[in-house]
Parts: sequence; structure tokens; C-alpha cells
Amino acid sequence: MKAFILSPEAERDLDVIKGYLLDEAGVRIVRHVMGELRAGIRFVARNPQAGHVREDLTDERVRFWPVFSYLIVYDPLKKPVEIVRVLHGKRDVEEILERSHR
Repeated sequence: MKAFILSPEAERDLDVIKGYLLDEAGVRIVRHVMGELRAGIRFVARNPQAGHVREDLTDERVRFWPVFSYLIVYDPLKKPVEIVRVLHGKRDVEEILERSHR
């Protein structure tokens, strides 16, 4: 069984992050950041209670794990763990998550 699944939104988030970094920072930075994001995703899949609950951002049962300026948003109760979104912390995370659950 897989350790985690990526929601379609999380897959799109990762594609957008990769494209942005490729345009702005180059291949080396893309490899580094994407590698760290993948490592963070694997970590929360193995340790689903490690992240933080952020009641200030959502009342959903998701948890948050930071990697650089990004937040891995995941559902620790799903088996396998579902990666819901991967968002830059400067974005309006509360609004994005609210729109996702309408």
C-alpha cells in the first residue's frame, strides 16, 4: 500500500511550484526545494501526527508541516495519508482551504 496520496490540487500545487522556481531560480534550486518537499511529504506519511493543527486557518481535520516557506497540508486520518495542498505561506492559506472545501 502507498504511504500517501496526493490530491489533484496538491499535484497541481507541486507543478506550479516547480514551474515558478524553474523560471525564477533555476534547475539547482528546483531540485533542492522539490527534494525537500518530497522528503517532507514522506515524513508526514510516516509520522501523521507530527504536524500542527491550525485552528486559526481552518476547522478541517488537516495538519500542517512546514518546508522552507511552504506548508504541506495533509489529512492524517486518511489511510494512506492524503496530501491535500502544498502552499506557499505568503498566500492566503485560509481562503484557499475554505474554497477547497465548498
